[in-house]
Amino acid sequence: MRFGDDEAIADGDLHLTFSSLAQRTRLAAGACRAAGIGAGDRVALWAPNSARWIIAALGLLTAGGVLVPVSTRYKAAEGCDVISRSAARLTLVQDGFLGTDYAGWARQAGAPVIDLASGFLDSGSPYAAPVLGTDPCDIFFTSGTTGRSKGVVMSHARTVRPWIEWCDIVGLERGDRYLIVSPFFHVFGYKAGIIASLIAGAAMLPVPVYEPAAVLDLVEREKVTMLPGPPALYHSLLGAAASGQRNLSSLRAAVIGAADIPVALVERIHRELPFEVVLTGYGLTEAGGTVTLNRRDHSALDIATTAGLPCEGTEVRISGDGEVLVRGYRVMDGYLDDPAATAAAVDPGGWLHTGDLGTLDPGGRLRITGRKKDVFFVGGFNVYPAEVEGIMLQHPAIAEVALIGAPDERLGQAGRAFVVLRQGEASPSEADLLAWCRPRMAGYKVPREVAFMPGLPLSPTGKVDKARLAGMAGPGATA
Repeated sequence: MRFGDDEAIADGDLHLTFSSLAQRTRLAAGACRAAGIGAGDRVALWAPNSARWIIAALGLLTAGGVLVPVSTRYKAAEGCDVISRSAARLTLVQDGFLGTDYAGWARQAGAPVIDLASGFLDSGSPYAAPVLGTDPCDIFFTSGTTGRSKGVVMSHARTVRPWIEWCDIVGLERGDRYLIVSPFFHVFGYKAGIIASLIAGAAMLPVPVYEPAAVLDLVEREKVTMLPGPPALYHSLLGAAASGQRNLSSLRAAVIGAADIPVALVERIHRELPFEVVLTGYGLTEAGGTVTLNRRDHSALDIATTAGLPCEGTEVRISGDGEVLVRGYRVMDGYLDDPAATAAAVDPGGWLHTGDLGTLDPGGRLRITGRKKDVFFVGGFNVYPAEVEGIMLQHPAIAEVALIGAPDERLGQAGRAFVVLRQGEASPSEADLLAWCRPRMAGYKVPREVAFMPGLPLSPTGKVDKARLAGMAGPGATA
């Protein structure tokens, strides 16, 4: 084995070498096979970052199955929708995470449910099924502007090949210690985290819940070298460095994930933290998670204000209306069971219409300038207003609602809901509506604020004028 006795996973008291991880993976594959999972069968994985998540995912893939990650931020209805529409034959959960009954929730979808803590992963006989690069590997569900999520199908080749180059560009190396803060149910956490680490031979340190103090403890104790994350993560590192009470000297490589990054932040990271590599890029689930990346010799200004150059085998161009189009092997196989949506997203020329607006500078670097789709980002997660609005309209007192993304210092953006109440109904307060929303949608989708209005502003065509609402929310708001 290429990395053999090198450490592959450090998760609390559990430390596994690459040889041990391979053995555990084959046992998990045997367990999946014994549970009836064969070539092309889909398995949902509803659990936080952990060694068990890694072993479960690799095991079911080794058995020939297809991985369907489910967000731990989802509530019962959202998670069951993904499990049901993916036709998952089995759901693996970490029951009780953050006090949540994931097993009970998952059973509502009808598929058999197994808790990762049950010993299931070690219960099989060693097994590995033949798998082709063209076989489906994973299905990540990403919401659509209509509010109905779509499953992005990717092959094994499309899952592995992009991250070979990514490792080279960002400098992920054998022996690196990679603190994975991004959740595995997100394409970046899984592919830039697990897949990239397996390619490079880096040790994976999974973080189930992002807590700044705990992350700082791990950086010190585990001598972390690789630490991608959102701007908030680096603000906490800068604060720790300024205090002089933390040893962050092991940190070497950073990849900042955000649409808008202050140049001053990149300059401070270079100046005040030990990182040798600080990069940004652009990607989306439908293109495997990565499309462009800055390079190590790019300036702080370029790294902060552009998403870098197209990766190998990838073409990027700007359409007549300013939309970013992407073509190449990274583009998805298609949306699960939705040929119409696939045809709408990928044109006959093979160009993926991203829904993002951008420009290319004379050097070929991509700059994202806006979003054609009705979407905003909360702490790195997509929020589609149509989905949230549809849920809020189920409240008996709400007649109309419109959601926009408003600036938020910690998360980048957060939802602001403009609500028109039904006449004759009891008038709920802002706190009442937010409390009603929390058990019905993932936490990052819950609006941060509610503004009550007698009526929503309309455009000349009779549609809600979200640009006017964004103007009311102040600079930086997203319509």
